[in-house]
Amino acid sequence: MQRHSLWRRRGTLVLLALCLFLAGCSSALLDPKGQIGVEQRSLILTSFGLMLIVVIPVIAMTLLFGWKYRRSNTLAEYLPDWAHSNAIEAVIWLVPCAIIAVLALLTFKTSHSLDPHKPLESDVAPIEIQAVSLDWKWLFIYPEQGIASVNEVAFPVDTPVRFRVSSGSVMNAFFIPHLGSQIYAMAGMDNDVHLIADEVGSYPGRSTNYSGAGFSGMTFEAKVTSPADFDAWVEGVRSAPESLSYPERYEALAEPSEFHPVEYFSDFSPSLYESILTSFQTGGGHGGHAEPLGDAHGNHAHESHAHESHADSGELESAHATDHAAAPGHVTNNHASGEHAMRSHPTSVEAGG
Repeated sequence: MQRHSLWRRRGTLVLLALCLFLAGCSSALLDPKGQIGVEQRSLILTSFGLMLIVVIPVIAMTLLFGWKYRRSNTLAEYLPDWAHSNAIEAVIWLVPCAIIAVLALLTFKTSHSLDPHKPLESDVAPIEIQAVSLDWKWLFIYPEQGIASVNEVAFPVDTPVRFRVSSGSVMNAFFIPHLGSQIYAMAGMDNDVHLIADEVGSYPGRSTNYSGAGFSGMTFEAKVTSPADFDAWVEGVRSAPESLSYPERYEALAEPSEFHPVEYFSDFSPSLYESILTSFQTGGGHGGHAEPLGDAHGNHAHESHAHESHADSGELESAHATDHAAAPGHVTNNHASGEHAMRSHPTSVEAGG
């Protein structure tokens, strides 16, 4: 008897300790600081509550049946030949089907209302911030303010923000849990997510897609300030001595580094974000020197190449005629030359992780 009492006391102490430990936990998803986060929390809690309609009765009946039909209960009715009940069949089929139907309706509605690409309605003009994931840090470019920062992003409270998200390396995922809606960052692709913050504060951001050895330090700080404080932050960044030129300074920044400190750039090369995108579309990657789209030098280069192709068309036709008349040994040599040319001019790039 004393032994049972001892185990009961120990169990009570364990439960109290678990309650104390859980009291110190916090969830950013359940403590949103923006409109999108609030709507996503409502969706999570609604879905969770609907699923509990099945879970709670099942747990309760499991405990009840175990207690009622225990070996020592001689008063429990014994029905060894029982096999079917229409009432039970109706409940176990209709209730889950009704829950699934409600969840399907919620999913359909929120897939449109919480679409990350959908601009937010507000009386305040939105601002644009371009986010580029690197190994293992985040680069934030402010095209309207003409500044850039690493591992720190700031924007005014109650102001819609359009984040244009891409990657300068492998795939990552941009996420500020307190504000909601993560979005993937992929090399050569321009993704976007619209967010807004309702409260001033500092909120942690990170990548939620594992990307290599330095992934654990790939975090940043999202600073939500008043409009006046945001202007002061912008002016402070503009006074930084560093400038982010493309491709020289950008390539140095893109080199893998772990737990990279916050860094500011007072200005950057024109069309920096577009240059990062097109560097992968033209096979440049980190080391590429691709010109931005619409660049005058690129147009001249294409025109010159067109003239050369036109001038050499007669020679190419003669070469093809010669190839058809050549001996088998010469054909083999031509193939070898073609393979050598392909190796000399790669058409793909590997993004280091």
